Amino acid sequence: MTRRLLTLIGTLGVIMPLLAGNPAWAVNPDEMLSNPVLEKRARDISQELRCLVCQNQSIDDSDAELARDLRVLVRERLIAGDTNAEAIDYIVARYGDYVLLNPPLKPETYILWASPAVLAILALLAVFAFYRRKQREAAATTTSLSRDEQARLDEILGTSKDDGRA
Repeated sequence: MTRRLLTLIGTLGVIMPLLAGNPAWAVNPDEMLSNPVLEKRARDISQELRCLVCQNQSIDDSDAELARDLRVLVRERLIAGDTNAEAIDYIVARYGDYVLLNPPLKPETYILWASPAVLAILALLAVFAFYRRKQREAAATTTSLSRDEQARLDEILGTSKDDGRA
């Protein structure tokens, strides 16, 4: 039994990385530049740009056709002699700050930066309100016993109000 379990774990250890996929496989060989320095710069830039189809994936990790087009465009800009910043600025000028995975802090993106904090505060308020309501409901359902019920309880417990025991 132990041997089978170890064999299964070993097999999964080999298979799982293959099934998980490799984001680098999103870049097709025909897109890659022959100059390794330019290719490294292109990959660095691609990690900073959002796939507009996948939204929370970089264009380097995405298999979408638009991501491929953006990767090719970045490489064309680098071949044309642009710096990394110029290539990114070119893409941002065409698609807006939304294309950046880490957009700059400016008035147009304040809501983007503030929304996680606002959502966290709203979630905390909702939890607080939920527990407060539960406490109120518990307090409202607690009612005192009628005289007959109290007398019966005293009888069962063997206590009475007259003998001074509580």
